[in-house]
Amino acid sequence: MSRERSRAKPAGYWNPTTETMPRERLAAWQWRKLHRALEHARANSTFWSQRLPESVDSLQDYFARVPLLYKSDLIAAQQVAPPYGILPSTSPSLGVRYHQTSGTSGNPPLRTFDTTRDWTWATDVWCTALHGAGVRPGHRGMTAFGYGLFAGFWGMHYALERMGCTVVPNGSMNSQSRVRLLVDQQIEVLGCTPTYALRLIETAREMGIDLSTQANVDIVVTGGEPRPETTTKAIAEAFGARVYDFAGMTELATVFMFECPDTPRGCHIIESSVIEEVLHPETKRPVDYGEQGVRVMTALGREGIQVFRYWTDDLVVKRPWRECGCGRTWDWYEGGILGRSDDMRKIRGISVTPVMVEDIIRGFDEVDEFQTALRTVRGLDTMIVRVEQRGAAGAEPTDLCERIAERMKLDIGLRPQVELAEPGSLPRFEIKSARFHDERTK
Repeated sequence: MSRERSRAKPAGYWNPTTETMPRERLAAWQWRKLHRALEHARANSTFWSQRLPESVDSLQDYFARVPLLYKSDLIAAQQVAPPYGILPSTSPSLGVRYHQTSGTSGNPPLRTFDTTRDWTWATDVWCTALHGAGVRPGHRGMTAFGYGLFAGFWGMHYALERMGCTVVPNGSMNSQSRVRLLVDQQIEVLGCTPTYALRLIETAREMGIDLSTQANVDIVVTGGEPRPETTTKAIAEAFGARVYDFAGMTELATVFMFECPDTPRGCHIIESSVIEEVLHPETKRPVDYGEQGVRVMTALGREGIQVFRYWTDDLVVKRPWRECGCGRTWDWYEGGILGRSDDMRKIRGISVTPVMVEDIIRGFDEVDEFQTALRTVRGLDTMIVRVEQRGAAGAEPTDLCERIAERMKLDIGLRPQVELAEPGSLPRFEIKSARFHDERTK
């Protein structure tokens, strides 16, 4: 496929029936799948048999009577008898896949398995999202991640195969090898985190390679982290490609949203496979379209490890389906995942999230990498930002630090201490980045 042809706007649907069915039929479809899932969970999972009320008879009844589920509930249920505890709704011996979360702050990871039916369903959901982004049979694809226990882009790899694409594995490769592979194999579809896309761009620059002219990447699928607009722009310009935002969860086994080419920064919820509520972070009451809240997820296609009304901590703004011109009848999230309610920090009375900081820093072309720390300095909460300056930028270091501090003061209302770090001294990340550290005394 020529580069000009592959740049054409994608059209059509992976599954026209489920993607365009009227909302009334979609609600009935969701209820049928949910009712079967509830019955399966109640009959086969010790955890869910103790938690689910009897005789849930509608979606509205489900929202009213089924309690919210938190990650701590899942971890506690698994700790009863590791690795899966009392959670499974099928025998773990039926599992053909094993994945787990990374674990944070010393907490144990969440462990999951998938049956053959689970993984078939999860792969098909990925196909829905990739087809919506313009991936087609014959494309050459690469998922740039470690192929480890983290679910990551495993589903994308299998979905590309199912769609008839050529998949180039690269799990053991370093960034230099991956850049060479992008060029040598003329990869057209790349999947990775936004952070790692920036790392590949930085590596290519160090190697003297212009990815926009020497590579052939047409579609970059990013996920795993909230992605500010400045980061999107940097990736798109460096690769000369379209950049689409996807998001998934280990708790779901697959993706739940994908960015629609008809509405940039608008991410359709895959409502044939998930039910998504948006609730107020404090009152836990539903919010209206256009209001920010926390997404609460119910999975409709997994039989091994099931989740109902799962509080994700993801901050979102839902918009109605009719405001997108692609023809899908699925609602969508404006800007995708905007951040996490558990990532927000108060600094001298001002609410700050990692995405807010990254959006500002990525607006400075001179910056290669950065890291943020929150510390107590002389009794005051203080934000310290360390940045690596690109060697060829030509600006004075003190000038760069001052301009970053002024921009953050203007946009956030908080002036940080900005320090220059030695080139290459700050950590790089392949999966989820960890640039935001709260080191304040409690």
